[in-house]
Amino acid sequence: MIELTVDAAGLARSRFAVSPLHEVVATLLPWGLQPAPGADPWVARARRVLRRAHLPLLSELALDGPGYVPDFLTPYPCGPSPTVEEELERVRCTPPRRVLGELEALRVGRPCSGLAGSGLPEGVRRAMMRGGAHVARQAADELRRYWELAFAPHWEAAKAVLDAEVGRCAGMLAGHGAARLFNSLHPAVEWAGGTLRVEGGLRIALPVPMVVVVPSIVAPRPGVGVDPTREEDRPPTLIYPVRDRVVVDAIAPAVPSAEIARLLGPTRAGLLAALTRPASTAQLAARYFLSPATVSYHLGVLHRAGLVTRARSGRSVLYRRTPEGSRLARNR
Repeated sequence: MIELTVDAAGLARSRFAVSPLHEVVATLLPWGLQPAPGADPWVARARRVLRRAHLPLLSELALDGPGYVPDFLTPYPCGPSPTVEEELERVRCTPPRRVLGELEALRVGRPCSGLAGSGLPEGVRRAMMRGGAHVARQAADELRRYWELAFAPHWEAAKAVLDAEVGRCAGMLAGHGAARLFNSLHPAVEWAGGTLRVEGGLRIALPVPMVVVVPSIVAPRPGVGVDPTREEDRPPTLIYPVRDRVVVDAIAPAVPSAEIARLLGPTRAGLLAALTRPASTAQLAARYFLSPATVSYHLGVLHRAGLVTRARSGRSVLYRRTPEGSRLARNR
């Protein structure tokens, strides 16, 4: 059980963040091997990408069972929505002493907290011999490659889900207060009497100045990141899975009926079925593993047929079904 004691001022400072690297590194934990039922297919494929790509440091740090993944791989989110480039640069610039301190924590563990040590893999030891700065640079380079291969095509759709969850939480906070909000995150997370309790294998009880809350579509259960070196006194990070099916289903590919597929063609029928809510070309391309040009072409056909409309929203163009398109899709 992890218990984080937060006073009223700390509760007021606590905030949410959407972090791309937290999603990437979550696949290095054991649940990356066996994603939760209903997880998006790309989550299950991520570990296969890791095995096939030449990413020696990340491959050796990935866990098959209980253990610890160094926290410098998931930098503390300084804002509500850092970009992957910003986070990769923070990994690259991690102080060498912190990198080596966290790898030492991996080796010796934290017995008082229930975290067992483990022998450092040979590749990690070799990298450490070249210094903490070298490890940080290598980690940043490998994370970038892993991101490009396994995550980048799907991030726009995934981020839309995470942003929607933050919006849900904002509404809960405004309407019902912080205690109700924290108790709505997951059954394994409980807020009572000024203490945030998270069920888990570690045994930690800490007074903390604040908590950064990070929703995830990769993590199947909550987890807490606590500074193992105690040098920077970083506030803990609470990661929890997005559970709202209305939100999660936004990235699940829809399947049209055989009749609609024969009428429109399978690709156009699938795109029309997917537009249960507005989506951009990039989001649909990631969801269906198509090129943006292919999606744009088929959406153009649906638009000329009067089955979808399009409108600019910020830097994106969002497509949505017309009433005629919705009637046709509902008949699937």
